[in-house]
Amino acid sequence: MKGLFQSGDWAKEKHVPLMEVLERDGEKGVKVKVSVGKEIPHPNTTAHHIAWIELYFLPEGGKFPYQTGKVEFTSHGASTEGADTSTVYSLPEAVLTFKTGKSGTLYAASYCNVHGLWEGELKI
Repeated sequence: MKGLFQSGDWAKEKHVPLMEVLERDGEKGVKVKVSVGKEIPHPNTTAHHIAWIELYFLPEGGKFPYQTGKVEFTSHGASTEGADTSTVYSLPEAVLTFKTGKSGTLYAASYCNVHGLWEGELKI
């Protein structure tokens, strides 16, 4: 599967999932915003959209990452009238929260129905 994932600089590529730590508190957990297309917006049309984003956390010294959440985006402008006839379009961003007592690395994966799998990472 590694060969199927693409990566890049999120500031120059509209498919790379970007992670931003909004809060890190031992009691409240780690609150992470994950988005695709922050600098260059992704089209998100019926024909070209981000279908999902997954977030993983690999604790320092851990062997395998934990999946902390997955978000599916299901509104891409389609309606009974046809493609891109609705006024409802999902935006590929979500806020996920999890608790951990360790530092480590966040990994995000996103899926574009035209350009495939993309990944990003962030040490926390």
